[in-house]
Amino acid sequence: MELILASASPRRQELIPFLGLPWRVMVAQVDEESVSHPDPALDVIATARLKAAEVVSRAPGGAVVVAADTTVVLDGRRLNKPADPEGARDMLRQLRGRNHHVHTGIVVVDKNRDRWISDVATVEVPMRDYSPSEIDAYVASGDPLDKAGAYAIQHPGFHPVTALSDCYAAVVGLPLCHLARALRHLGLPITADVAALCQEHHRYQCPVFDGILNRPFEAGDVAENGRSATG
Repeated sequence: MELILASASPRRQELIPFLGLPWRVMVAQVDEESVSHPDPALDVIATARLKAAEVVSRAPGGAVVVAADTTVVLDGRRLNKPADPEGARDMLRQLRGRNHHVHTGIVVVDKNRDRWISDVATVEVPMRDYSPSEIDAYVASGDPLDKAGAYAIQHPGFHPVTALSDCYAAVVGLPLCHLARALRHLGLPITADVAALCQEHHRYQCPVFDGILNRPFEAGDVAENGRSATG
């Protein structure tokens, strides 16, 4: 099987090698704004499914396609990628010193067997009380402009998050243990210690990986075609 990542995101491309499988990128050519589900956790699954379906239509036989989508939610409002530096600055002001939620949905498709698996990682993220000058310096770096919520949890200078107690990789944009679990369910030989590699890379002691890797799939999460998958 060939693993295909349906994403141009450099963060996802940085993480997917930890699965220990051969992979390559095919960027999904879709209008993400065409998906609008009132539940953000279901919206990210629906958007990931849209990406997966487009890439599956072009992928070779034997491919396993991985698609993902991430959104940031504060007080019921979605904070997606900022349109400009001032938009990034405004988002960071809103998030400062508060908790919000990050939802990352994944869809994994075995093209040969037309099997689709959906999952979503929802993480509560506590932000530190960074200063206005820190916001200005971070926005000036350009880093926030291509990120949901206008921040990267892993940024080495800004360090926006404090005391996370959930899946770090989900906040980055690709929940590796959720993905490894889905690929194993499809029969792919994931022999790498994905949880250990993820923790070492992020310098983060994860308290939830074991529960994620061993959690059974719900009936609606696994389908024989994309139309009946959850979300």
